[in-house]
Amino acid sequence: MAAGVPARPDIIKLTGISAVGYHGVLEQERRDGQRFIVDVALHTDIRPAAAGDDLTKTANYAELADQVEAIITGEALQLIETLAERIADHALRTFSVAAVEVTVHKPHAPIQVEFSDVTVSIYREKP
Repeated sequence: MAAGVPARPDIIKLTGISAVGYHGVLEQERRDGQRFIVDVALHTDIRPAAAGDDLTKTANYAELADQVEAIITGEALQLIETLAERIADHALRTFSVAAVEVTVHKPHAPIQVEFSDVTVSIYREKP
């Protein structure tokens, strides 16, 4: 863990960020798009923000939501694994956090059997 972050960090979670993206291996996915849902958990220390009731000392989750939506709706990618990596990398570079967890849901994946969701989840720490 990063300096100043407790052994068991606090977590700020933002779940269910939903937007239409054009990600997929199939031409129809990249042409027609589909809804993707993203969950993000930021591992950090919220004590400085809480002590002073100061938004500038924590991650602004409204900004995070806007940024994740922009990544979902941005460049078309083949793999949701790549989408998850881009979101995690952005969060680590943008916010003062020790680690991030990202889950990308693709509930309308072109699969021929009945299913409820496809997800890719990753955990990344700051170097």
